[in-house]
Order: sequence, then C-alpha cells, then structure tokens
Amino acid sequence: MANSYISKSQYFYAVGVSYKKADAVARGKFSLDETAKTNLLEQAKSEGIESLLVTSTCNRTEIYGFAEHPYQLIKLICDHSKGTAEEFQKSGFVYKNQEAINHIFRVGTGLDSQILGDFEIISQLKTGFTESRKFGLINTFMDRLTNAVIQASKKIKNETEISSGATSVAFASVQYIIRNVEDISNKNILLFGAGKIGRNTCENLVKHTKNEHITLINRTKDKAEKLAGKLNLIVRDFSELHLELQKADVVVVATGAQNPTVDKAILNLKKPLLILDLSIPKNVNENVQELEGVTLIHMDHLAQMTDDTLENRKKHIPAAEAIIEEIKEEFVSWTKARKFAPTINALKEKLNAIKDSELDFQSKKIAGFNEEQAEIISARIIQKITTHFANHLKDDNTLVDESIEWIEKVFQIEASAK
Repeated sequence: MANSYISKSQYFYAVGVSYKKADAVARGKFSLDETAKTNLLEQAKSEGIESLLVTSTCNRTEIYGFAEHPYQLIKLICDHSKGTAEEFQKSGFVYKNQEAINHIFRVGTGLDSQILGDFEIISQLKTGFTESRKFGLINTFMDRLTNAVIQASKKIKNETEISSGATSVAFASVQYIIRNVEDISNKNILLFGAGKIGRNTCENLVKHTKNEHITLINRTKDKAEKLAGKLNLIVRDFSELHLELQKADVVVVATGAQNPTVDKAILNLKKPLLILDLSIPKNVNENVQELEGVTLIHMDHLAQMTDDTLENRKKHIPAAEAIIEEIKEEFVSWTKARKFAPTINALKEKLNAIKDSELDFQSKKIAGFNEEQAEIISARIIQKITTHFANHLKDDNTLVDESIEWIEKVFQIEASAK
C-alpha cells in the first residue's frame, strides 16, 4: 500500500530483533532493562522524535515509531543496549508503513510469538504504551493503532481457541523437568528469580510436580516472600545462593540481570544438576557445562517443544488472521480518512462559498426566487460532490498525496491541517 496516511517526510517503522533471526545470545545483547528503556525514551524526546513505543522481552526487542530513516530508531536501540549496528544488520529487521502495521498486529495477537498464542506480549505492549505516553511520545496515530491491536488481541482470545491449553515457556520448562527427572516430587528444586516468568514457573511447578521441596531466591527478598506465601515455598537469602545450588537437583534461573549470575565457579557439585535458564540475556554461563553431571537447557530449546496443544492452536490461525484483517482494515481506513479529511473539509467550504455567492446573486436577479429551496438542493449537490471525492481518496488504488495536491490546485484551496 502506498504511503497514503503518513506525512511525506516521516514514515512509520517497526525495527528490532526477535527469536526469528536472533538467537538467545544476540537477543541478550539488544535487551533493554527498565532504566535503559527510560533513557531511550528521554533520548527520543530530545531528538524530536514524534512518537514511538518500545518493548523488550525474552523473545524480542522492538521499537515502533516515526522517523525519516529507520537508522534513527536502530541507533536508539544500539545506544542503550550492548548491541552494535553491525550486529543489528545481521540479526535485526526493519518494516515500513503497512508492513510495520501488519507486524505489530501479529506480535500483539500472539501469532508472532515464539510459542503460538502466547498473549503475554500484549500486556508488555500496554506497558510500553503507558511509558511512552508519560514522555509525550504517543501521537494520535500510535494511540489509535495500539488500541486497535489490543482490540484484535482481545477478540482473538475470546472468539478463537488459539490460546487454549497451557502452553508457555514456564509451562514448557515444567514439562521438560517432569519428562527428564525421575521421582521429581522428591527432588530439591531451586528457583532463582521472582519476575513474571519466575512466578509462572513457580505456579506450574507446584501444580504439576506436587513437590514440597521448592526453594525460592530473589535479590529482593520481600518480593520472594510474597510469592512464597501464596505457594508454600521455602525462601532463602540471595547470599545463600551458592549453598542452595549445592543442594539442588534442578535449578530454574529466571532473573532480569544483564550479566550471568550463575557460573561454574560457584558450583561445588556432588550430584547431577539440571539447570534451565529462562532469562534474556542468558543468566547462566555456558562454562557450567564443563562440569561433569551438569545439563544446561535454555529457553530456546524449550520453545521448540511441540505437543498436541500447539498443534490444536494452529488450526485456529485462519480465524485469528480474519479478525486481524477486519480490525486492521478499519484502522487503515481511519488513517486514510484522517489524511484527506482536511482537504475534503476545505473543498466543502469552498463549494459552500461558491453556493452562497451564487444564491445571493440569483436572489437579486430572479423575482420570487425561493432561496430556502435552492439552499436545500445546493447543499445536497455539494454533499454528493464531496462524497465522490472522498470515495476516490479512499480507494486503495488512489495515490492520495497526488490526488490531494490536484484537488487543492484545481479548487484553489489550502487544507488547514495535514
């Protein structure tokens, strides 16, 4: 589709890295923590960027926003992460205008998730939207687009079964443990990290393993205690991590640290140990695999696990895509109408001025002139004319910018806003 609803100098882009082209190491380099996201928004504001939304999860770091060139947005990511422009060129993506709109719809509705139908991303997009709005970085276009994506996500969740069944990284990790660790209910399980993935993993562990030996450690102990109280878990201080690692049969690491927190130096093992690293960036150093008896599994391995639940979800993709198309078309129609509305309004004013002048002339010239009736007929003709122009501008095959320029030139009008 032509660039018919965005200004001539600014384009709407989606830029970033995701699991599709970037492995966990690459995604980790471009990961943005809360401080980095805030600093990125401040820089975007200072550089005069009109509107943008940032999201950074275990599967993706992406910016949706307006720029003259995508490098303006890529630079923002690189400036506030450990990734470089050269690395972005290898594993990143750039979508423009309609492709960018298509992308954010698929991301927000779980169709682009590493595990199909995972709807956690929509809450992260909502959070990103709220943060950008605090900085005045949400324009009318982004506001309407985000709400359209939220609407599509809600409708797909309510009207299809694409998110049916328990499938997520947290659930997949627990299923892996159950399938690969004998007598799991009597093993010592250590969970390090009480963020969103950590909480979900905790709940799944308690529900599916019936294990009463689950220990939780988090840098912020009160956060761990709140979660432990709900699930009847054991809480230990962060300072006791190295001791608890020695006792554990299974360790699940789900922290938000920017550098590895577990490596072979703090492991003094006397028995086999299964470690699942659910963190981005990776929080378990690869060197733990140098120790005998250690098995390290990263979330990318877990995401490749397919089962009947995922196969069933795939059947509902066409229905989900139909919902996206319906809501997306409404949004695109709105953007096009918003683009040409000022010109149509100016055209209507011009035609009304011509009408008023002509009716005034004819009322003086013609005896018994019925001005009221002439007013009604003229108004209907003007409405029909402007509707014809509007329908032309709505047509997908219309070059809107050129048509607007032609209309304004022919009728000698200038729209008040574009």
